[in-house]
Amino acid sequence: MILPGYLWLVPLGMALGALGTLLGAGGGFVLVPVLLLLYPQADPDTVTSISLAVVFLNALSGSWAYARMKRIDYRSGLILAAAAIPGAVIGALTTDLIPRRIFDGVFGLLLFAVAAYLFLHREEGTIVTNRAGGRKVCWDVVESDGTIHPISYDPLLGVVMSVVVGYLSSMLGIGGGIVHVPALVRLLGFPVHVATATSHFILVFMALAGTVAHIAAGSFAHGGLRRTIALGIGVLVGAQIGASLSRRVHGRWIIRGLAVALAFVGARVLVMAIHG
Repeated sequence: MILPGYLWLVPLGMALGALGTLLGAGGGFVLVPVLLLLYPQADPDTVTSISLAVVFLNALSGSWAYARMKRIDYRSGLILAAAAIPGAVIGALTTDLIPRRIFDGVFGLLLFAVAAYLFLHREEGTIVTNRAGGRKVCWDVVESDGTIHPISYDPLLGVVMSVVVGYLSSMLGIGGGIVHVPALVRLLGFPVHVATATSHFILVFMALAGTVAHIAAGSFAHGGLRRTIALGIGVLVGAQIGASLSRRVHGRWIIRGLAVALAFVGARVLVMAIHG
């Protein structure tokens, strides 16, 4: 049951779900700093456990919408998710070892670093024209409207990347999409729309693993479950809105929007860390 005091979290969840699905980031990169601001006395493990559970629900709903569009690269998604899960579990188990002020500082610096990279490298990912040779795997993703996206990348690079992303995302409670989407686009050459959809699919497994680890560690403090339910109801609806909006938004603006959001949130969290 959701108490009246938590009902305002439902529309917040809707906004997070729409934004997170549109950017392929799960919404955790916004939810964590929001929770840090709303509940300044909360422990990092409580904040990250709520965020990861909400990210899981967002990713599940968004993936369902993207699956109907046929934008998800399932083969890559399963490979990268399998690599990210061990990192996600380890990250969840190390969150409570980090003091709140250090946690805020690390989180803010990470967001700023990713934002700066996206600002300095605005061009979209380039698909390698020579798809043969080396360790690269190659196939096509065909959307429901007939659009064909060629996929070609080194799976070893993708696996290493996903292990690191899984650890950082679970430790910080951000779901990993803010790192996974730029990495898929810049490092592996994914088209932006396929990257956002596939990132959401990966987040289903990664966020679930992190959430289960947090539950096992007893991270859900008093009120955490009610907040998660209220936010979760909102993101389930918002994710469908975000997926629908993605048809009308060019990939370039998705990347730039992600960069602006990261810079703003990173700056705010860094200020919190500095002033304690």
